[in-house]
Amino acid sequence: MARSNAGKWVSRAAATGGGRTYRGNVPVNWYAALVVIAILGVFSVVFSNVEYRHSGAASTTLTPPTTKTTWYAGLAFDVCGTQAPSLPANDSGSSSTTKAFFTTGNGVVTIAPKTSSETGANAVFGKFVSGYHGLEVTATELKLPSTSGSVTYKNGQRCKKGTPDAGKTANVQAAYWPSAFTSKGKSTVVQGNPATIKFSANELITIGFVPTNTKLPKPNGTIVTALLQASQATTAPTAGTTAPTTGTTLPSSKS
Repeated sequence: MARSNAGKWVSRAAATGGGRTYRGNVPVNWYAALVVIAILGVFSVVFSNVEYRHSGAASTTLTPPTTKTTWYAGLAFDVCGTQAPSLPANDSGSSSTTKAFFTTGNGVVTIAPKTSSETGANAVFGKFVSGYHGLEVTATELKLPSTSGSVTYKNGQRCKKGTPDAGKTANVQAAYWPSAFTSKGKSTVVQGNPATIKFSANELITIGFVPTNTKLPKPNGTIVTALLQASQATTAPTAGTTAPTTGTTLPSSKS
């Protein structure tokens, strides 16, 4: 009879997966692991969905200027303390239909990207320089085209007689102002190659061949006025509408 009772006890233990001690214990760690895995799975799905949506939005957002943008910037060259005449219009055949960066000869550069390689961070002063025949601007050399032939200025040369900086050793320098139409904007002095200057709407740029530590002036009022006119023409209202007043006061040409 005792042997029969023992057999029943073994059968019950086998049916529950263990003895009396095991029957009373709950596998807490096992259930906890399942919960953690489930939570991580849900979090991964949600995070992936959010990342997908944000990356999709970012990929379709372009940094201006885009191929639908038209900006203008004022450009001047200061040689030994005197502002040089504005560059003539780009060569014949170079117009708004073929070039992304060009000038019509009034000291204003038009920025109108045609391809993605000319948009955003790629819209730099160097792109204008490379597309203008006879113009060269580097950290060590400035070459300006003129009707009598190009004139080249190299770092270490002395300014010629008759100029405000006559006799002084000069080198290529550059400065730019983020907008011509605000008196709050301070100039940024460019260290190195001016070709890296990023274009912005209504920006002013002065490239100089002047003595070290010279504070370059802004492009003169004639260029700023031409810049204002170009900007207003781009934003002119369509027929039948009233043009808003800009209330813009031209800032001083001093930096």
